[in-house]
Amino acid sequence: MSVLVVGLSHRTAPVALLEQVSVTGDALVKLLHDVQQDVRVAEAMVVSTCNRVEVYATVDRFHAAVNAISELLSVHSGVPMERLAGHLYVHYEDRAVEHLFSVGSGLDSMVLGEGQILGQIRSALKLAQEQGTVGPTLNELVQQALRVGKRSHTETGIDRAGASLVGVGLTLAERALGPIQGRRALVVGAGSMSALSAATLQRAGVTDIVIVNRTHERAVRLAQTVGGRAARFDDLTAELAEADLVISCTGATDVVVTVDMVPARQMFVLDLALPHDVDPAVRSLPGVTLVDLESMQDGDITETDDGGRAEAVAAVREIVTREVAAYLSAERAARVTPTVVALRSKAADVVEAELGRLASRVPGLDGRVRDEVAQTVRRVVDKLLHEPTVRVKQLAESPAGDHYAEALRELFNLDPKVPDAVRRVDSVETETNKKEVGR
Repeated sequence: MSVLVVGLSHRTAPVALLEQVSVTGDALVKLLHDVQQDVRVAEAMVVSTCNRVEVYATVDRFHAAVNAISELLSVHSGVPMERLAGHLYVHYEDRAVEHLFSVGSGLDSMVLGEGQILGQIRSALKLAQEQGTVGPTLNELVQQALRVGKRSHTETGIDRAGASLVGVGLTLAERALGPIQGRRALVVGAGSMSALSAATLQRAGVTDIVIVNRTHERAVRLAQTVGGRAARFDDLTAELAEADLVISCTGATDVVVTVDMVPARQMFVLDLALPHDVDPAVRSLPGVTLVDLESMQDGDITETDDGGRAEAVAAVREIVTREVAAYLSAERAARVTPTVVALRSKAADVVEAELGRLASRVPGLDGRVRDEVAQTVRRVVDKLLHEPTVRVKQLAESPAGDHYAEALRELFNLDPKVPDAVRRVDSVETETNKKEVGR
């Protein structure tokens, strides 16, 4: 089985198309299961964020799996394949690993180095684990990607080089409004992005923060964390009338803020939702500045002064390159291990069979002599197998390493099912050990 990625992002598709393809809630779970239930797919995980939708899968056939996953994205989004195909990208095997590590490190984000993607990948993995669509291959790969992403953020200046979407939005707000301290800010929504927005506003010195959410209790909890107040969703229009700065990021599938709800006066509105929360027609109101993901993408306004950007990017790319190489090397070595185990198992069976035959032919053989003969035979077999098994492990780390394991199985006529059986046992033991460690 090999790892495959099929997806689209802000780099390959307009925000309007991303809005159509984006999936959340029950629709995300349905897509996840539909992908995993395809006969060409063994494991599946879906990362769906405001600027990317990616399907990660382990597959046994490349072209057939690409076609199947692409068709499922088309069916679930309602976007015809002829329109969707031109925006999809595909990464396979080594390139898939490199892509995921780069995404986790913030190198592929709309805002360079933003750390939210780590939480989004972690949530995608958790959902896939809960739904039973991931196994040992994707589990280990994604866990390693999370470690690489954390290392990249910890050891480099990538966080400082690229601000978060919220940080970029507040920079633009100050351009439109002037200093935002003393302004009234309204946050629509109470999810993770809204919590980040509220915290960022508080750090920026905004003390008058209002949280509006359909579930009022969640609005109250979020407001308490930033010293703000919560308002009921029915009061959204009244709160908009008093706000200077609005940040909206809900999980709604329809427009939340319509043009008739927004007063025609100086106001900055930041729409971070996908699909968008704010009617684009709001942009036509006198005095109102609306910035959404599409305008960020089209205007390339996420680019700011370098601020150590080049050095940070180079440092993260070096980490990613080294981590990808280490992961692939270990993964290739692990692939050949079942074959080596099968070879040694077969050799042990041959030795035991011959020793049994010797005992039947020479029943009166002295016990000490019999033990010495047995040890001698085993030592001879071990020495004969030592060099080829060591070499095949070394050669397995090369890009064509699988061919050496195949040659070994062919030369010694090993049961092709044995390596898979050993791999399954190892997987069960690994998962058991993880559970024991976690207790």
